[in-house]
Amino acid sequence: MAKVLSVNISSTHSFSKDPVDSITLIEGIGVQGDAHAGEKVQHLFVVKKHPEQPNLRQVHLIHSELFEELKEGGFDAASKPGAIGENITTVGVKLLELPVNTKLKIGDEVIIQITGLRNPCAQLNKFQWGLMAALISHDSEGHMIRKAGIMSVVLKGGKVNK
Repeated sequence: MAKVLSVNISSTHSFSKDPVDSITLIEGIGVQGDAHAGEKVQHLFVVKKHPEQPNLRQVHLIHSELFEELKEGGFDAASKPGAIGENITTVGVKLLELPVNTKLKIGDEVIIQITGLRNPCAQLNKFQWGLMAALISHDSEGHMIRKAGIMSVVLKGGKVNK
């Protein structure tokens, strides 16, 4: 059964987010009180180059099944909800298989739309050396597989509980 395992937030641009009991998603903005909330891009690297770009990273989701894989690879610190920066940690949802523009209903109210996969970045290695490589693999044809979760925008806001 698909469900929300954890909801996480950070009011600063810190790498990790803190687990909380609930978060409020605001249509077209993101997670209320989170550093990445806003109509325009909030990602510090991108905002320097393109400050007027729309924010397609309002809500970051990761599937908790990834945590077991990370633990097996020796990445215990990264295997806790919120540790690698996601707002919503799910269980039982194959997030990486969802195509761009998929709409997900969370709880009774919230609807988000998938904007793409999260690109693993060098900050992952600052958190724990080798983590970036652990979140990237290749299929049999050599195509890159990014496993760091998905990004989305809020189409209909509301409260999300863990």
